[in-house]
Amino acid sequence: MVDTCRRMNATGLNQGTSGNLSARHAEGFLVTPTSLPYDAMEPGDLVAMGFDGGHAGARRPSSEWRFHRDILRERGDVGCVLHSHSVYATTLACHHRPIPAFHYMVAVAGGPTIRCAPYATFGTQALSDHALAALEGRRACLLGQHGTIALGATPAAALALAVEVETLARLYVQALVLGEPPVLPDEEIARVIDQMRGLGYGANA
Repeated sequence: MVDTCRRMNATGLNQGTSGNLSARHAEGFLVTPTSLPYDAMEPGDLVAMGFDGGHAGARRPSSEWRFHRDILRERGDVGCVLHSHSVYATTLACHHRPIPAFHYMVAVAGGPTIRCAPYATFGTQALSDHALAALEGRRACLLGQHGTIALGATPAAALALAVEVETLARLYVQALVLGEPPVLPDEEIARVIDQMRGLGYGANA
């Protein structure tokens, strides 16, 4: 987890102490602590939490622990939750603009769009509820005027998906300069998803 956090900054997905990461552990999960630079973080700084919201250890959990808890509790297919403030995806999120199927790789997030959740104050239950709704049947979403969430079986898988979402966001922003790009039909995205599953391709690898 610590290595993945450092790679988030190295790849430009996050800056400073922004973003956070969680992974299933024992009967609960581990989550990154609040306000600790990733370069200074050690495995012992990760905060163990239960699904009741309780936590142990010297450090306080990320302010976003609620959506980490709720996603891991509600989504048995998910082992890791990654949250970032990547530039292009957040640019779209500032306009509450989802990413449509302008490119077939949008299917890597599990559907014909990467949805954008409504805005809610960071760290609140309202934000968690919005995120859960936007992630229904998906492995990634944007958070209105905030950032992104990517899900995976492992930290490495969640990071790979987050990088893909940021790449798609950048392509979409650039494509919009030329006008609204054409969108692939839902049935084509369904075929792409089937193809990806058959090849073992995607965020849960």
